[in-house]
Amino acid sequence: MNLMWKARKRLRNIAAIAMGVIAMAALTGCDANLLVFDSKGPVAAEIESLIWISILLCAVIVIPVIGLFAFIVWRYRDKPGNKAPYKPDWSHSTTLETIWWGIPIVIIILLGFFTVRTTYALVEPPKDTKAEPITIQVTSLDWKWLFQYPDLGIATVNYLHIPEDVPIQFVMTSDAAMNSFWVPQLAGQMYTMPGMAMRMWVQADEPGVFSGKGANFSGEYFERMQFNVVSQTESEFNNWVAESKKSTQTLDQAAYAKLSEKNTMGEQTFGSMDQNLFAQIVLKNGGHHHPNNGLDIRGQFPLHGTDSDGADHSGGSADGNHDMSNMNHDMSDKDMHK
Repeated sequence: MNLMWKARKRLRNIAAIAMGVIAMAALTGCDANLLVFDSKGPVAAEIESLIWISILLCAVIVIPVIGLFAFIVWRYRDKPGNKAPYKPDWSHSTTLETIWWGIPIVIIILLGFFTVRTTYALVEPPKDTKAEPITIQVTSLDWKWLFQYPDLGIATVNYLHIPEDVPIQFVMTSDAAMNSFWVPQLAGQMYTMPGMAMRMWVQADEPGVFSGKGANFSGEYFERMQFNVVSQTESEFNNWVAESKKSTQTLDQAAYAKLSEKNTMGEQTFGSMDQNLFAQIVLKNGGHHHPNNGLDIRGQFPLHGTDSDGADHSGGSADGNHDMSNMNHDMSDKDMHK
């Protein structure tokens, strides 16, 4: 019996170690690189700091609880031949109750404070640069990503180039199922939704190729919604723009209709584009007024509905058609805060 008990104890120890290894692998996502802890820009650095703060605050609870659990299991474990009766002596301690309820409440308050502070700080473009921001319009499709550069007149599919040390404003929507735009080394996630124009700032501090992905289930081939963000020096980026403009492909209504079909494809480059296309995508999916992160999209392109001041910003005409003539795709920081 004693040998059998020892064998069972050894098996339990092995199982505990195996479960610990499996749990660690699950917590790391089985990704040895841990991209969220390898930030390459000021926005991602703020988010990485928030993650570390969250880990440390949670560790204040998790480590003592796990330690106490292990101590209690070991200290009061059943032993072979133990015949002592089970007679627990129940008691109440107001001090202990205050400690194990008070500490989690304080930690939750701290987590909320740091999360709100970081969230509001990231509404504005990075402040450590004087470079003029660049706007990139992002549309998630089945099962691909469309990137439009309204100021440059070019568009790409499933890849994009950005200059280093320059704030990039992504204006995002969806013409398919809702998705989630994520470049772990540059920024956090932001949802793309039909009829909405969501905004997110990023900036790359150095040249490199950063992995981006659709982080939301969106159908049969959602796992193929991946793209590369290529950060380049200013001269390299300008050369890429010049080369892209040489492409004979034009992103017009016919090209977009083919692009929006449910299929997968590789990278594509369009040397010219319809400047009204992004606004039309938002409008056809409802396009109601939606302030995001304290920023008003009024004046960027016509949208259905009215503001709280009662002004009509539908942009519609008497015959129900939308007037795109006043669309302004210049989404600089100055215009965003009018």
